[in-house]
Amino acid sequence: MRVNMSSRLFSFLGTLVLALSLPAWAHHSHGNYKQTFIDLEGVVNEVHLINPHSWIFLEVTDENGDKVEWALEATNRVSLSRLGITYDYIAQGDTLKVRCHQLRDEGAGCLLGFLQARDGTIKDWDGHVARPDDDGFFDM
Repeated sequence: MRVNMSSRLFSFLGTLVLALSLPAWAHHSHGNYKQTFIDLEGVVNEVHLINPHSWIFLEVTDENGDKVEWALEATNRVSLSRLGITYDYIAQGDTLKVRCHQLRDEGAGCLLGFLQARDGTIKDWDGHVARPDDDGFFDM
């Protein structure tokens, strides 16, 4: 009887750990974004350097001349500060160029890849030290 009770407790605890870890794993999926990049240029409406994800809201003029607010998702505040990205680096009213992964539903949302700030620097917001392709979009 004692072995049976221990097995039940072990099974219960294992199931509990698995159930609690699945939402965290699913949360970090980038499956809702396309694999390809798009380029955007616009003016910053809001900046939120927060945990667990930071956000920039960028007003972009589309091909019809309409203003569209894009929500740009980035990594957490601590990781960004290690890259030198603070509220001094980017602020409301700044004009930015970004290369990002658009939402799969083609809505006005992106996962940030590269961003060129007002000082001309281009940073990889994924936390790497990669440089974007020199295809003429960024002022390199």
